[in-house]
Amino acid sequence: MYIRSYKSILNNGIWEENQGLILFLGLCPLIAVSNSVVKALGLSIATMFVLLFSNITISLIKKRVSGILKIPIFIIIIATFTTIIELFMKVFMYELYILLGIFIPLIIVNGLILNRAEIFACKNSVVKSAFDGLIFGMGFSAVLITLSAVREILSVGKIFINMDLLFGSAAVDWSITIFSEGYSFLLFMLPPGAFILLGFLIALKNLIDGKVNTLSGNERSSLKKETKRVRTTGPVA
Repeated sequence: MYIRSYKSILNNGIWEENQGLILFLGLCPLIAVSNSVVKALGLSIATMFVLLFSNITISLIKKRVSGILKIPIFIIIIATFTTIIELFMKVFMYELYILLGIFIPLIIVNGLILNRAEIFACKNSVVKSAFDGLIFGMGFSAVLITLSAVREILSVGKIFINMDLLFGSAAVDWSITIFSEGYSFLLFMLPPGAFILLGFLIALKNLIDGKVNTLSGNERSSLKKETKRVRTTGPVA
């Protein structure tokens, strides 16, 4: 059985097995929606909702599902929660829903959600499956929101544009101008700019991992050097 500690789930979901930086699951919405922070937040919340409750439901029924029926049932469960969040956004966040377009219904086929259902939720307890869904959703959301924040700043020179679409009229004035008025950089509005920035994020993660592994290797080497072999002769009391 695929069992991990909560600490291991946290470490893997946020860093070691981050679905956006390591396995590249959900790459299509990651690139397409990351041109705006409000869109990234909207899709992140929707994805986390579906991932969390799909994991919980699949964990609850795991002993009743097996064989060739497993994947179709998982997809039906994911589709159910996707429909719930889609209807919720249509009622309460219609303008944001229109901006996100096809990417809300496409949560059904997001590899991240089906991956966690098959690898983890169908083999672990409800509590651990819920925690796994929450943490892996947060890891994916962190990449999506970071990418969208950098793209928004570099493309139009502002951040937190149109946040009222998600948080209501109280967020109308949340927009912050970083560069001069009228600034624009077309490259970062388009998918090629997203691929470039995602490449930098992946490179940064690999650089940090390399530094950490080097430091860990140096520590192990120093411990070996400090270890002395002791020979004992005669009776040991």
